[in-house]
Amino acid sequence: MDMLLTLTSVTIFTLMLTIGVGESFEQLSSLWRQSRDLLHALFAALVLVPVVVIVLLLVFDLPPAVATGMAVLAAAPGAPLTRKRSQMAGADVHYVAPLQLALALLAVVVTPIIISIFYALFDLSIERVSPLAVASQVARVTFVPVVIGLLLQRFAPKLVTKVKKPLNMLANILFIVLILAIVAAIAVTPEMQAMLLIGWSGLAAILIMAVAAIGIGHLLGGPRPGHQAGLATATLARNIGLALFIVELSENGAQSIPSLLVYMLVGSAAAIPYAIWIKRKIKVQSN
Repeated sequence: MDMLLTLTSVTIFTLMLTIGVGESFEQLSSLWRQSRDLLHALFAALVLVPVVVIVLLLVFDLPPAVATGMAVLAAAPGAPLTRKRSQMAGADVHYVAPLQLALALLAVVVTPIIISIFYALFDLSIERVSPLAVASQVARVTFVPVVIGLLLQRFAPKLVTKVKKPLNMLANILFIVLILAIVAAIAVTPEMQAMLLIGWSGLAAILIMAVAAIGIGHLLGGPRPGHQAGLATATLARNIGLALFIVELSENGAQSIPSLLVYMLVGSAAAIPYAIWIKRKIKVQSN
C-alpha cells in the first residue's frame, strides 16, 4: 500500500509538472477571462453535483460512512488527474487545464462551505474542515508542481524545450503504471476487495452520482464537443486525494474510505462509454 501511495504521489506531481511546463500563464488563466464558460463550469462542478448528492442522500437510506464519503466527494472538485482523463475522452486540453486549476483554487473556499452544508443536513462521521487545511493540501499537490513548471519556463526555457517531450512520455507511462497497479492491488489483496463491499444501495447511489456528473458536465459544456468532454470529465473527476485528506482528519473518517474507492472505480467505468461516444462525435465534426 505504501508503494502504491508513493507511486500515486509521483504520478500526480509529474502530471501537474507537465501542465506547468506545457502551458503558459496566459493559457492557464484564460478561463477567468471567459465568464460564460467559467460560470457554466463552476455551476456544474460546485453547485449541481452537491445538489445531486443531497437528493441521493435524501432518497437512499445509506450508512453514515457511505453518506459521508459521497458528501466529501461532492465537496472536493479539481482532481489532479482531470487533464489526463480528459485527453482520453478527446477533450480540448487548453480548456481543461485552466478549468482544473480554477476548480482546485476555488476548492479552498468552496470545500469547507459545502461540507458545512452537508454536516447541517445529514449525520456525517467527520468534522468540519478549515480552509487553511484545504489550502495546504491543494497547494502541495496541485499548485507547487505547476508553479515549478512555470518558473522553469521563465528562467530556463532551453531546459524546458529539452525536457518537455520526455516529461510528457514519463507522465503517460506513470499514469498507465498507476492504473495497472491499482487494478493489480485490488485483484490480489483480499483486504482491498473487502473494502469495496459497501452494499447495493451505496453502489447504486454512487453510480447515479457518477452518471449524473457526466451528464451535467456535458450539457453545460456548450456547443463544442471538446468542451463538453472536458467539463463532463472535470465534473465527474472529484479530488480523491483531497477527499482522503479530509476524512482522515476525523477519528471515524477512515470508515468512509471504501466509498471513495468505489466512486473512483465506478466513475472510471462510467466514463468509458461516454469517452468512446464523445470521441466519435469529435471525429465526425472534425471531418
